[in-house]
Amino acid sequence: MLSDKLRKLRATTNCTQSEFAKRIGVARTTYAMYEQGHREPDYETLQKIADYHNTTTDYLLGLTNNPKQSDKNEKDIAKRLEAFKNDLVNSDGLNFSGEPMSEDAKESLIEAMEHIFRQTQRINKKYIPDKYKKDDD
Repeated sequence: MLSDKLRKLRATTNCTQSEFAKRIGVARTTYAMYEQGHREPDYETLQKIADYHNTTTDYLLGLTNNPKQSDKNEKDIAKRLEAFKNDLVNSDGLNFSGEPMSEDAKESLIEAMEHIFRQTQRINKKYIPDKYKKDDD
């Protein structure tokens, strides 16, 4: 997946592998191996690639389908927690610290997240300036 995205993104720049490798500070052979899927860049190099293409490392790694640099939804903790909760409910074979996660453990984690969410909402409301408060607050 990463290799496909790297090839497609580089094609949009009209750069050769050699030119692009030079821009991100790696050897051409190293970059070629990234595009072939034989090697993966370290975090610093991955970040350079993302920055150059004005995208995110999450997009490059296939964690999101949104290539945009910053999406309001990605910064909204409530939406991220809801997505995480949905992943927990709808995924099989999850592990927690290397151990298979039981249904009871999933439920417990979701309950804990919901408690933390309510607590954070309560605390955050104290610090929201009146001009930003919604009518239902």
